Amino acid sequence: MAGVGRIIESDACVAEGADWLRRADPRFAPALDACAPLPLRRRDDGFAQLLSAIVSQQVSVASASAIWGRLQAAGMVTPEAIRASDETALRALGLSRQKAAYAQALATAEIDFAALRRAPDAEVIATLVAVKGIGVWTAEIYAMFSLGRADVFAPGDLALQEAARLLFNLPERPKDRALRQMAEAWSPWRSVAARALWAYYKHAKAREGI
Repeated sequence: MAGVGRIIESDACVAEGADWLRRADPRFAPALDACAPLPLRRRDDGFAQLLSAIVSQQVSVASASAIWGRLQAAGMVTPEAIRASDETALRALGLSRQKAAYAQALATAEIDFAALRRAPDAEVIATLVAVKGIGVWTAEIYAMFSLGRADVFAPGDLALQEAARLLFNLPERPKDRALRQMAEAWSPWRSVAARALWAYYKHAKAREGI
């Protein structure tokens, strides 16, 4: 898989990345000490995972879970089923008009999910954000956790920004561009840096960031 880079497949991979991060940027030590071992957080890849991400946008975890349960019960978790459905049926299952349109867009995008496993990170992100309803954050999370990419970061994530502020004692929360630039120093293990920051956010705030 030329150009893909390291894939995080096990807890040992995460531990290797954490050890590298501790040496490369000692500022991570408090987070790594407080939150060890960092979670693997691998997920399935494919259509259903992205559809679930669309369902989860801007609603509570409980609401997203309830809607996803109804979609699963109705068999509406494959591109074929969504394409054969219509807005009225999808809205009856709990999707907003906008999310029903996003689901249809994803179903008709005909993404080759197997090919994404072999595609470079930038190509994965570009392919996904070309679909209406999928933003950069969702694409980066998919690359990180569904494809196991070791060197992807999500600087637009508010929990990562807040964790960086706390851990690095910054005067204010770094914005997307500043955090993306900061994260360049954590390559080739930016996904592990993200795991460390999310874990530290949970530790410091006593609530989940993602």
